[in-house]
Amino acid sequence: MKTIVHNPFDREPVAEVPLVDWPQIDEWLNEAQLLHRDRHGWLAVHERVAILWRAADIMRERAEDLALQIVREGGKPLVDARVEAGRAINSVDLCVQALSDGGGHEIPMDLTEAGAGRTAYTFREPIGPVVAISAFNHPLNLIVHQVGPAVAAGCPVLIKPALETPLSCQSFVSILHEAGLPEAWCWFAPCGNDIAERMVTDPRTEFFSFIGSAKIGWMLRSKLAPGTRIALEHGGAAPVIVDSGVERAAVIASLLKGGFYHSGQVCVSVQRVYVPAAELKDFAHDLRRAAEKLVVGDPADAETQCGPLIRTEEVDRVERWVDEAIAAGGTLVCGGSRLSDTLFSPTVIVDPPDSAKVSQEEIFGPVICVYGYDDIDLAIEQANALPYAFQAAVFSDRLSIANHCIQSLAGSAVMVNDHTAFRVDWMPFAGLRRSGLGVGGIPYTMADMSIEKMAVWNWPAAAS
Repeated sequence: MKTIVHNPFDREPVAEVPLVDWPQIDEWLNEAQLLHRDRHGWLAVHERVAILWRAADIMRERAEDLALQIVREGGKPLVDARVEAGRAINSVDLCVQALSDGGGHEIPMDLTEAGAGRTAYTFREPIGPVVAISAFNHPLNLIVHQVGPAVAAGCPVLIKPALETPLSCQSFVSILHEAGLPEAWCWFAPCGNDIAERMVTDPRTEFFSFIGSAKIGWMLRSKLAPGTRIALEHGGAAPVIVDSGVERAAVIASLLKGGFYHSGQVCVSVQRVYVPAAELKDFAHDLRRAAEKLVVGDPADAETQCGPLIRTEEVDRVERWVDEAIAAGGTLVCGGSRLSDTLFSPTVIVDPPDSAKVSQEEIFGPVICVYGYDDIDLAIEQANALPYAFQAAVFSDRLSIANHCIQSLAGSAVMVNDHTAFRVDWMPFAGLRRSGLGVGGIPYTMADMSIEKMAVWNWPAAAS
């Protein structure tokens, strides 16, 4: 069995990747368990540091090739693919930094008489075999965020990439091996969904890292073996509150990037924007003018700003959702149509009804919805009404309004005067409610993939 990788723009085949069957996965899981149980065979911290440093150096030498691979398999515009390759390299560096910063600490013992005469401290140990399943939209950096921390923490890891975008994952695993990581510590494991489920739910899996669909992630969580730890990263329908009187040009430019970056295929992409009703008409007009100037087309072209959706079926779905919203009473301001079997025009819809899918579910396409409000608290209530919560944003020149939104918006992070898709790789990144479980970000993932173990010394009383 094999998967054929297609260029999302022209659907031309790019590569063929053999799929791994269960007997091979079973062997790798067994080997990973044995590696972890052999404590004397664990990779020393200095060995892991050296491997990761070498891997980052190799990636720097091949940065342009890695970016072009992201373009070919994922359809991300070249300008953004280059940014992703740079972020992935920095993420490997962050794994090394986290090893320097993430040691244990002393626990005070003599706070009560019961602890007197004792000394306690903690240190980090690897949690055990890690199984990771990743998504297509950042085919290199997401892999680094799952595999890099496992390697840094000293965990054997099996990684299943999205079958649409396995090549960047394959390249990163190969680079780790080239940098000196013994092969058995990291396996590239492209496989079918049935095999992936067996791998995830196997009792030898100590930690499961998942980035992708909420439906699949929560289903797999319900089937995990007792004791398996987990991190889930799904998506949302990110809300933005725009205060009255804010300088509009900067807001529009930020929303344009946050909503149409990678054609909206980002888990915290700008989706629902709440604007004062008195400013709605002019705001929508300015957003339309800016959206219509975006260059949509071949992601390999350096001028392209919006590329294809990952599959033609996604173009069909986005078109259905937009048509439904318009039929239900939303006003189409711009876009709203497919440009080809793989491209959808950047779209702005004003006041789609609350019942429409574009108001209820993650679009994961190039669509921004704009709603008018008269009462900012009612706008916040509407923003918080969905069973998803990830990152949110507020644009305001007033400290009181910014603070009010920070306190009132549901989400793990609220951006002030920036779009919801902002992220750096060392910050905490966490979906709440149905949007995820656990905290991403390099140092936080490394903490999840390790155990803080404590030693307590009971010193004998001094001889009289």
